[in-house]
Amino acid sequence: MSVEIKDEEMKDEEIKDEELKDEELKDEATNEQAEEPTEAQEAQDATGATEGEEAAGDGKKLFKKKKKDKRDEQIEELTDRVKRQMAEFENFRKRTEKEKTQMFDMGAKTIVEKILPVIDNFERGFSTVEEADKDDAFVQGMDMVYKQLMTELTNAGVTPIEAVGKEFDPELHNAVMQVESEEFESGVVAQELQKGYMYKDQVVRHSMVAVVS
Repeated sequence: MSVEIKDEEMKDEEIKDEELKDEELKDEATNEQAEEPTEAQEAQDATGATEGEEAAGDGKKLFKKKKKDKRDEQIEELTDRVKRQMAEFENFRKRTEKEKTQMFDMGAKTIVEKILPVIDNFERGFSTVEEADKDDAFVQGMDMVYKQLMTELTNAGVTPIEAVGKEFDPELHNAVMQVESEEFESGVVAQELQKGYMYKDQVVRHSMVAVVS
């Protein structure tokens, strides 16, 4: 009887030992599973790492973009400065050319004023030549010189002012006397006493005229 009881006790102890071993094995398996990362965790970690790298890359891009924008601003600023300087230089060039032209015209006008008395003397001399002497070689030579001089003056922009038969214009004519006339109406130039000239659009010398009263 006692032997059977002992056998039963031994069996119970063996069963308990086996149960303890099974529990230990289960605990070890559970611990290993807890230590080993799951596929979902690995994927999540990989996603987090990728997002971190992308964020870091975006940060670098933004930093590079900011540096590029600053460089572009400097380029635009320098470009605008060059354009302004070129515009200022173009204005300076035009202004200088205009001043040169004005100075040249002033100098030419002064020369023309000095030549006009010579032309007056030519014309006075021709007015005293007798009809019989007009074929003289000397007279013809002087006439050729006079015509050549007038041609060159015309090419340079010097033109005589029209007076006789024109309405009196104080901008062009200098009235020194009044006369009676049956040919012209009142206020019209009837006689030219001294020829006036213009250089381009400037009056070099006003015409000295007699106006109908």
